[in-house]
Amino acid sequence: MGLAHRQEALKQMRWRKLHPWRVPTAEAAAIQEMLRKRLVLKKRPAVIRRVAGADVAFSRASQRLYAAVLVFSFPELELLESRSSRRQVAYPYLPGLLTFREAPVLLQTFEKVTRSPDLVVFDGQGIAHPRAMGLASHVGILLNLPTIGCAKRRLVGVHSPVAERRGSVSLLRKDNVVIGAAVRTREKVKPVYVSPGHRMDLKGAVELILALCRGYRLPEPTRQAHLAVNRLRRAGP
Repeated sequence: MGLAHRQEALKQMRWRKLHPWRVPTAEAAAIQEMLRKRLVLKKRPAVIRRVAGADVAFSRASQRLYAAVLVFSFPELELLESRSSRRQVAYPYLPGLLTFREAPVLLQTFEKVTRSPDLVVFDGQGIAHPRAMGLASHVGILLNLPTIGCAKRRLVGVHSPVAERRGSVSLLRKDNVVIGAAVRTREKVKPVYVSPGHRMDLKGAVELILALCRGYRLPEPTRQAHLAVNRLRRAGP
């Protein structure tokens, strides 16, 4: 790696401040509709060398949110960097508006990252969302990075049963439009819900999630991020 590339790699990440966060419900929904026009769904990047996993946990006791962003090499999945943040909750839990609650602490964490990823996987939804603006899509636009949503539960849409074999896929549809897929990442274990976030297509998203799963239901980057935020939550303020 040349000097210029090393210097670029060690710059802290920046994100586009396109809107405020503490807004009324109607304005938050309008912001999602505005951002939807910026959404780019295209073929997965040809070269991916670093993948980040991002997750957030909430503590009822302290009313704090804990975020972690872990960056791994790809395809080796060697941990390269781990960053975390904590922040007092400033927005209520509202279905469809989770990003307004969780994104500020996540973006605070991304600002600390010095090895910018080529892809970010979120423990949450991408376009499989009422306004196609789940956490992975919303934050993906702000970061201007390829992103994928990989959620444990379905938020919207319907799909047919998923075969038990690992790698089986059932398309997730909302109003007869494909918005994601239920994907069996481990034989006879509940599927995960995969959808493109930003600068990503569904086929590429499914392929990458399967490539990132190493014997567990969840892809390794978000599995490790989930473990990290739970450690933070248990440690407290």
